[in-house]
Formats: sequence, structure tokens, C-alpha cells
Amino acid sequence: MKKQIILSTLLGALLASGAAQAASWQDSLSSAASELTKESGSSQGGLSASSLTGLLGNSSQSLSAGTMNNAAGILEYCAKQKLASVTDTQNIKNQVLGKLGLDTQEQKQDTNYMDGIQGLLNAQNGQQLNLSTLGNSSLAKQVKTKACDLVLKQGVNFIS
Repeated sequence: MKKQIILSTLLGALLASGAAQAASWQDSLSSAASELTKESGSSQGGLSASSLTGLLGNSSQSLSAGTMNNAAGILEYCAKQKLASVTDTQNIKNQVLGKLGLDTQEQKQDTNYMDGIQGLLNAQNGQQLNLSTLGNSSLAKQVKTKACDLVLKQGVNFIS
């Protein structure tokens, strides 16, 4: 019954998100349904499969960096984990750090930046999400990839 409610909620979000994103969300929904079937009740780094599914369908604030310092660190993490294009991600990260005016020594002293390098996303909604402990299930990888994509867009907007 719980699976049906979650899948119904996700389907509603899919329909509301519009036709342009339908294919992408359909893939996410299909994968989420598969994960829920395989991992019902299991936990990925402290988050259940339903929590991970919620992150995918939730507003972008839960997967976007609250500061550009943290965003730069997350971009480094994403590049190292190959969750985004390494060349583009490193380039954007370097431009963000340049615009912030953080030299190498200051980067090492900036807790938001250092959190990001470790995969700690200090989200816009005030919460912290540890990307490195989400696990390696396909659902966890989707959450990590979505976070990397959102933070990369933040970086591009910041340097524009």
C-alpha cells in the first residue's frame, strides 16, 4: 500500500512537471519503482528508498547549494566521482572560485568549500545532505547526478 501511495505521488509530480520533462521523469519514476520493489524498507546511507525518491521529486532547494563556496566544493566532488562532465565541472568550479576571490590557502580554510569537496551539500533549504553516503544504487546515483546538475547550473548562473 505504501509503495502505491509513493508511486501515485510520483506519477502526480510527473504529470504536473509538463511534457518537456516527461521522458526524463518517466525514467526516474520507472527506476524509483524498480528500486522500491528491490529495496523495500532498506536504507541507503541513512536514507530509505522512499526518501531518495522524495529528493528526486522534491523542489530543487533540497539538492542545490546554499552558498557558492559550497557549490564550488560540490563541483569538485562531482568531477572526482564522475557524476558530471569533468572538464566542464572543473572549469566552472575554477571560475566560481576566481569570482569568489578564494586563493588556494583560503579554500582550505573555508568550511563550506571543504564540506563540498567531501560531498556534504549544505542545501538551500538549510539542511545538509551527505552525497558520499547515499550508496550506489541506481536511485542514489540519480539523486547524486541531479544534485551535481543543479549545482553546476548554479555555478554557471553565478559566473554569468
